[in-house]
Amino acid sequence: EVQLVESGGGFVQTGGSLRLSCVASGLAFTNAVIGWFRQAPGPGRTGVSCIDPSNGATYYRDSVKGRFTISRDNAKNTVTLQMNDLRPEDTAKYYCAAADAAQHSGNYDYLRDSCIYGMNYLGAGTLVTVSS
Repeated sequence: EVQLVESGGGFVQTGGSLRLSCVASGLAFTNAVIGWFRQAPGPGRTGVSCIDPSNGATYYRDSVKGRFTISRDNAKNTVTLQMNDLRPEDTAKYYCAAADAAQHSGNYDYLRDSCIYGMNYLGAGTLVTVSS
């Protein structure tokens, strides 16, 4: 059973920082793509940033480029999202997500498309609130 356990959400003022972590189990970490999606109040969950643990390739949505950094620790099956210069529009529930990528390791198009269109597995989420 695939499990994705998030931690690190919270409340912060505009311009502040938070660090989200996701520990993955039940999957082959370096044969997957892993990322963060978020959902503000209302419909629709959007990809924020994703990483291919096999080679460290990353994808970011435009609105977070230069502010968020995704990284991985293959030894600990952990993906971390460092969020700096947070804005009220970053307020959302953040979900760790993963997709099997055994046949697509190192394929940037697969990483990008998985981050845009969604992944197989989803964690329970952690809330991030940024006050103005």
